[in-house]
Amino acid sequence: MSNIPGNNPVADFYTAIAEHYDAQFHDESDEERQDDLDDVAEQVAELMRGHTVLELGCGTGYFTDVIAETAQSVLATDISEAMLAVAREHGEGLENVRYRVLDALNLPTDLGNEVGKITAVFAGFLWSHFRKEEQDAFLAGLRARVGSNALLVLIDDEYVEGASPTVARTDAQGNTWAQFTDAEGRRHELPKNYPTDSALRKRLGTAVREIKIGRWDSCWALTCRLK
Repeated sequence: MSNIPGNNPVADFYTAIAEHYDAQFHDESDEERQDDLDDVAEQVAELMRGHTVLELGCGTGYFTDVIAETAQSVLATDISEAMLAVAREHGEGLENVRYRVLDALNLPTDLGNEVGKITAVFAGFLWSHFRKEEQDAFLAGLRARVGSNALLVLIDDEYVEGASPTVARTDAQGNTWAQFTDAEGRRHELPKNYPTDSALRKRLGTAVREIKIGRWDSCWALTCRLK
């Protein structure tokens, strides 16, 4: 991804739906997904306990609130200023959280200046939007900017027939692209990958250690440590 405005379709889409994101993607009436998210949130809170956390792709702050309950401090970041504005509003009063516009594929060198040495990284529903070559760049960037032994936690979607965005095509690199619809009814074709456990282990194996994967009906979680 590039951080040049208008040159990142994923960022452009989420900017366009920022004000409607929670209603569109966190539907309280979907009880099964809410149960999954509640279960995942409980485990995330325990994993982040006492850590100095870098959250990437924080969106509207759903997991920021969860992490802030137990973490020492949180730097919540997103490439979309519009999404981050909603997260700031939701997180008003969270004294251990700072917010920053940041491209997860172009991490700055001064990350530790804001919250101290980062000991854990959390990315919720971000990994699946990276094309495979971007996943490698993402891991390389984390190792360069955060360093070895930091905890990395990834949360993302399972494909659910009839509920997940319609998969439109698979490209030559094996990335799947899905159709998303914004609040105005416009369609956006975005990368949206649904990796198997073996694919995750193969993709991350050279950059991390101690991989553990859990799956629910609507989402999966992976924990590991950077090499």
